[in-house]
Amino acid sequence: MSLCRRLLNAWLRIVEKPRIRRAKTPDGLRRALEFQARLFFHPPRGTRKNWTRLGQMRALEMTPPAAINSRKVLFYIHGGGFTFGSPRTHAALAAQLGQRIAARAVLPQYRLAPESPYPAAPEDVRAAWDGLLARGVLPRDILVGGDSAGGALAFGLVADLLASRQAMPAAVFGFSPLTDLSYSGESFRTNAESDVVLPAESAPHLSDMFLKGQPCSDPRVSPLDGDFQGAPAMWLTVGDTEILQDDSRRLVRKCEAQGVSVTFEECHDLPHVWPIFHNILPEARATLDHLGAWVRQQPGWQGDS
Repeated sequence: MSLCRRLLNAWLRIVEKPRIRRAKTPDGLRRALEFQARLFFHPPRGTRKNWTRLGQMRALEMTPPAAINSRKVLFYIHGGGFTFGSPRTHAALAAQLGQRIAARAVLPQYRLAPESPYPAAPEDVRAAWDGLLARGVLPRDILVGGDSAGGALAFGLVADLLASRQAMPAAVFGFSPLTDLSYSGESFRTNAESDVVLPAESAPHLSDMFLKGQPCSDPRVSPLDGDFQGAPAMWLTVGDTEILQDDSRRLVRKCEAQGVSVTFEECHDLPHVWPIFHNILPEARATLDHLGAWVRQQPGWQGDS
């Protein structure tokens, strides 16, 4: 493991984890992540950026140089506990992956809690997906993915499409995805100290702001409760020190039991959603490379770009 990983973990434990623990409202977390994204996270040189609309939904479109003549689309759903984060904070990450798979990245601006609680986020994601198809993009040309709560929404979108018997995307992936809003995974307790980003005791507060007393079993936000028979190929990665480690492990086991092709990478001592640190962390770039290689191997991904 790199020196950068050790320094980053120390900084996250000393600065970011206490920031999240202290937060009573998401306002400070929103400002901090927006600032950090501008300072630290950069897309590939030459990436085109513009805001667009997918039906009634606003979305940020990032077109890296490798995707200028491609029909492929990365439909990327940002994380942030359903309460913070935005297309802007995750645009560079999506563009970096888009460069590796020759796809333009589209990041929907879904509504956040507590201003817009459940079910606003999954409804907005589905509306953005429908809007993308209405523009003539074929489902087989779309890669769906997200991180943390955005991973919940990504796998939740697939569960929703399966339940309504709609056409599937080419594949779906998640970086440290949240899959169970009941937080029943054993790692939520065993990794509470080792997780350098997420304070386990704060997670219920964020979900309370989102759910507002509604049950947490909707597969669109807790995909572990979904049915994935007939789902496209999946790719997941999580760190072995994360409180969400078992969220990935359990979803992998469930989907494999339902006949889904799943690739799972569990990495040692890396922070929650480490690919977002691609500009400074060698392990983040390696993970993006691994995912990019996997995507390019999916049937039909390269053929008509």
